Amino acid sequence: MESPLCLVDDKHLPLYRILWVSDTPHFCGEEDCMCEGRYEVRLEADESLWANRDERDMLIAALNRWCGDVESGGLEGGEL
Repeated sequence: MESPLCLVDDKHLPLYRILWVSDTPHFCGEEDCMCEGRYEVRLEADESLWANRDERDMLIAALNRWCGDVESGGLEGGEL
């Protein structure tokens, strides 16, 4: 089995902590925002990490492999 960890920024993130990953980059218009153009990775307990596009794409691919390819009908073996 592949490792359940993915590198986001400088953190090794366990895939099972991820609730969702944004599809569009963050934009709030605040002058002092440090997350503009980055993608939110929402974790349990109201925590978030911010990923660049490559990290976001890598996370989505890793989640698809870990959970099974949803597009082809679910988990390996076809059972949910």
